Amino acid sequence: MRVYCAVFALGLRRYSTYRAATAAGILTNTVFGIINAAVLLALFEVRPEINGYDARDAVTHVFVAQALIGPVSIMGPPLELAERIRTGDIAVDLMRPAPPLAWWLSHDLGRVAFSIAARSTPTFAAGALVFPLALPDDPVRWASAAAALLLASLVGFALRYLYALTGFWLLDTRGVTAVGNLIGPACSGMLLPLVLFPDAVAETLRVLPWAALVQIPVEVFLGKDSLPGGGPAGGLALQAAWLAALLGLASLLTVRASRKVVVQGG
Repeated sequence: MRVYCAVFALGLRRYSTYRAATAAGILTNTVFGIINAAVLLALFEVRPEINGYDARDAVTHVFVAQALIGPVSIMGPPLELAERIRTGDIAVDLMRPAPPLAWWLSHDLGRVAFSIAARSTPTFAAGALVFPLALPDDPVRWASAAAALLLASLVGFALRYLYALTGFWLLDTRGVTAVGNLIGPACSGMLLPLVLFPDAVAETLRVLPWAALVQIPVEVFLGKDSLPGGGPAGGLALQAAWLAALLGLASLLTVRASRKVVVQGG
């Protein structure tokens, strides 16, 4: 456990050094949030209610989604593991006394902790200053929202870890990462709330892992009954199920890949 705590602290310290990038991220997320909110407000002026969302819910969705961009890294750079596989440095990682999956998870949690404190919170606060947002009105919903945020961050890591692992077979993960960066925002509710999609499409997207990154955390925050299972508990259960499935697959593929390593450069 001491090793993982040290790796967590390393990740936290590493990402806290990029202060200019963090400030730029806050500004970018806030500006795009305001633009997206303005577009949705125009839509809801014509139709005051769409599939259980009103204008206030839609604006809240926008700024919760913007606050989630950093922690879940839905459009972020690939996990550093991908480059280490490509260069052959993964051979050193496999000699460490800690499994690669646990090592990189600890490191990424450091990044997540910094991102929530330094990027997500200011972005959401800026949105709350500009628009009236639908905030949870009881401690249980706040606790559920915090759990959904943690699970979303973990699912985001699991997906990026799997993208990186494809480098063992493809040698270059840039294509996989590019496709993931396209599918993720479109299918997660980041670009548009899934409630704006046709019902059949929305229900299909809700049960895919990308919805666990944005749409489910937003609806847990809003306390919507449209979540799988009819409430926040069902949404959290779906997130946890995807997390277990993705981490299980990641663990299995890590073991298989480490038995026969094929790398470029060494």
